[in-house]
Amino acid sequence: MLKPKDLVDNLPGFEAVEKNETTEKEAHENKKKKKGSGGFQSMGLSFPVIKGITKRGYKQPTPIQRKTIPIALEGKDVVAMARTGSGKTACFVLPILEKLLSPSHKAQPGKNLRALILSPTRELALQTLRFVRELGKFTGLTSAAILGGESIEQQFSVMSGKAPDIVVATPGRFLHICIEMSLKLDNIKVMVFDEADRLFELGFGEQLREIVARLPSSRQTLLFSATMPKMLVEFARAGLTDPVLIRLDVDWKLPSTLWLAWISVRAELKTAALLMLLDRVLTPTSPQAVVFAATKHHVEYLHLILQQAGITSTFAYSGLDPSARKIALGKFTNKKCSVLLVTDVAARGLDLPALDTVINYNFPAKPKLFVHRVGRSARAGRAGRAFSLIAAEDIAHLLDLQLFLGAELLPPGNEFGNSCPSGVWGAMPTAQLELRQQDVLAWEKNYSEIEEAVRVCERGWQQYVRWRESASAEANRRAKTTPAPVAPHPYLVDCASGDQAVDMVEKIKNYMPKGTILELGGKNDSPMFLAMKAKRRVHGKKVQKTRENKNNQVDNVLEDTTNVKSAKISQNQPKKKRKEVVRDENYIPHFASDQHTESGMAVNFAAGAGGAELELGADSGEAVRRQRSQLRWDRKRKKMVHVDPDGGRKMIRTESGGRVPASFRSGRYEDWKKRNAQHDDDDDDDNNAQQNRMRPASEFRPHWVKHNERVAKKKSEASSKEFRNKQQIVKERLRKEKIKLKLKHKMKNKKKKRK
Repeated sequence: MLKPKDLVDNLPGFEAVEKNETTEKEAHENKKKKKGSGGFQSMGLSFPVIKGITKRGYKQPTPIQRKTIPIALEGKDVVAMARTGSGKTACFVLPILEKLLSPSHKAQPGKNLRALILSPTRELALQTLRFVRELGKFTGLTSAAILGGESIEQQFSVMSGKAPDIVVATPGRFLHICIEMSLKLDNIKVMVFDEADRLFELGFGEQLREIVARLPSSRQTLLFSATMPKMLVEFARAGLTDPVLIRLDVDWKLPSTLWLAWISVRAELKTAALLMLLDRVLTPTSPQAVVFAATKHHVEYLHLILQQAGITSTFAYSGLDPSARKIALGKFTNKKCSVLLVTDVAARGLDLPALDTVINYNFPAKPKLFVHRVGRSARAGRAGRAFSLIAAEDIAHLLDLQLFLGAELLPPGNEFGNSCPSGVWGAMPTAQLELRQQDVLAWEKNYSEIEEAVRVCERGWQQYVRWRESASAEANRRAKTTPAPVAPHPYLVDCASGDQAVDMVEKIKNYMPKGTILELGGKNDSPMFLAMKAKRRVHGKKVQKTRENKNNQVDNVLEDTTNVKSAKISQNQPKKKRKEVVRDENYIPHFASDQHTESGMAVNFAAGAGGAELELGADSGEAVRRQRSQLRWDRKRKKMVHVDPDGGRKMIRTESGGRVPASFRSGRYEDWKKRNAQHDDDDDDDNNAQQNRMRPASEFRPHWVKHNERVAKKKSEASSKEFRNKQQIVKERLRKEKIKLKLKHKMKNKKKKRK
C-alpha cells in the first residue's frame, strides 16, 4: 500500500509526513497559505487534484499552464493558444476537476453532467478521457466518452440514470444522444472546445450551434488550440462572454528542438524517395516514424509498397472502422511496427511520446496544418525532426509556409549527415533514387493489388487537388522564379561523399559543351554529306537576302515615325527624376505586420459568411440562371418553390429552432427503455417465484384464460371507440367480404374431396 510519504516526496514545497490522511491535508492547507515557489501547489488546487498531478509525474507547470489555470479558476472565459506538446490539455482538465469538487458546484439530484469537452476526432477524445481519469483518480468524479462509431445503446445506459460528471465527446454523436434522450444540459458548469479552430471549420456548424443553445448562459467556456487567430469574431458561435485571450509562442510556432528538412523531388519519384528516407531514418535509436499522406488511397498504396520493401507498417484514416483505427494506433504505440501511415485525422492532439520522426509524403495545403502535423514529434522538450517531400506543384505552398513561420530556405552547405543545420532545401541523390524507382516500378507491374492501388491513387489525387486550398497569388508568382535545388540534401549525403557532391555541383555549374549537335556532326567527310551541306548553304543565303530586304523596308518606315515623336517629346517634356519616398514615424502601412501569421491561423470564416448571405436580386445573366435552377414547379401549390436545400434528407426542428436530420430522433431510446424495463420485470418474476409457489392452487389461472381476457379487453376497447368515418367503414366491410369468400372456397374444396 502506498504511504503518504511516497505521494509527496517528489512534490516541491511539501514536507514528508508519515501520518494519516487528515494530517497530510492539513499540511497541504498550510502550504497553500504560504504560496510555494511557483509549482502546482501555489495555484490553490485542492488536495485530491494535487495528488493526481503527483501520481502522473508532473512537478512544474509549463508556461501556458501558469498563464491559463489561475484565470480559468477565477471562472473567466479563456481563449488560449500555445505550440504543440506544451501541456494544453492540463490547462482545462485541472480547472474542471477543481471546480466540480467545490461545494458551490455540487451535483443536483438527477443532474450529474456538469462538464462537457468537445473534440474533433475520436482518437483525441479517447486520449483526453484517459488524461482526465489519470488526473482525477483521487477526486471520485466519474467520466465517460460519447463517440461516433460506438454502440449507441451502451451510451444510452451510460447517460441514463446517474450520468457521469465529465463527458468527452465528438459533436455529432453527442447531439444525437441529446435529441434522442431529450437530455437537459442546464446543469453544465464548464464547456471546453479542444482544437477549437478545427471544430469550427470541420463542418460541425449546425451541431455546435444546437449544443450551445442547450447550455446555460452562466457556464464557463474554454477554447484551446495550437493555431488560434486573434480575431475572436470567428468563434462567436461558442457563446463567449468577455473572454481573456492568451497567445504564447506566436513568433515561434514550432518547438525549438524540432529539426526541419525540405527535400525536392519529382512527383512521380516520391514513393522511391520515401523508401530511401525511411532506410536512412529508421535506426535502432529512432525505430519509428509517422508518414502523412493526402488521401486514404495513398495510405493504402504506401502500405502495400512498404510490405514489399520489408518495412512493417500500419495505417489509419477517417473512413476506417473505429476498432481498426484503435488497433492500428495501439500497434504503433506498443512498438509492434515501424511506420504509421495516416491522413490528417491524426494531425491534431495525438500524443505519441517516443516519436522522433515525421515525414510529409504529400505537402499540406495550409500552414497551420503543417504545424499540427510536425507537432507530433518534439513534444514536452524532446528532440524531433520533420522531413517534407516537395514536388514542383508544392513550391508555392512551401513559400507560403515560410512567410507564416518567418523563416528562410537555406541552400545546401558543407555540413553533412547529422551535423546538417535545420531548414535546408536540397534534392535527393539521383543515382540511389533511380535504383529505388526501378524497384517501385517492378512491384507496380508484378503485383495486381499495387497496380490497382496506383490507378485509384491517381483518381483520388485529381479529386483532392480540386478541393485543396490553393496558395496565395504572391506565392504562385514567386514560385515561377524559384528554381528547385540541384545539389543533394546534406543530411542524405555522408561526409566522405559530401566533398565529391560539392565538386560535382561545381563542375555542372561551370560545364560548357564542346559544340552543338550540328557543329559536331559537321566533322563528317562523306561526299553525300558535303553535297547536302553545299545545297543548304546556297538555300540559306537566298532566304537571308529576302529577310534583309523586308526588314530594311519596315525599318525605314518606323524611323520616320519614331524620329518625329521623339523630337516632340524631347522638346516638350524633359526627363523627371524619381523622388525618394520619405516616411515619418507616424506612417501606418496598409497591411499589418503579422498579416501572414494571422491569415495562416484564420478559421475559414469567409466561407461560412458566404453561405449565410441573402441575395435579393440577380445582377447578371449567370446569376439569373443560377436562381432559376434553384426553383421547381410545385403542382399542389401551383407555383415555383425552392429546391430542398437539405439534399432530400428529412429534417426536424429542435427546441432552439435549429434543423437537424430526422434520424437524430429515431425512437431507439424508447425501444431500449422498453427492453430494459422488460428485463427488469423478468428479474422481478424470478425473485417472486418462490412466493408464488407458496400460493394456493385456486389462485393460479391457465394461460388460455389470460389469453381470452386479453382478447375480450381488445374487443371492448374497439367497441368503445368513437364513430368511424366512411373510409374505415368501407375498409372493414371489404375485409369481412374477403374472409367470407375464403370460407366459401374452403367449403367447396371440402365437398369436392368428399365426392
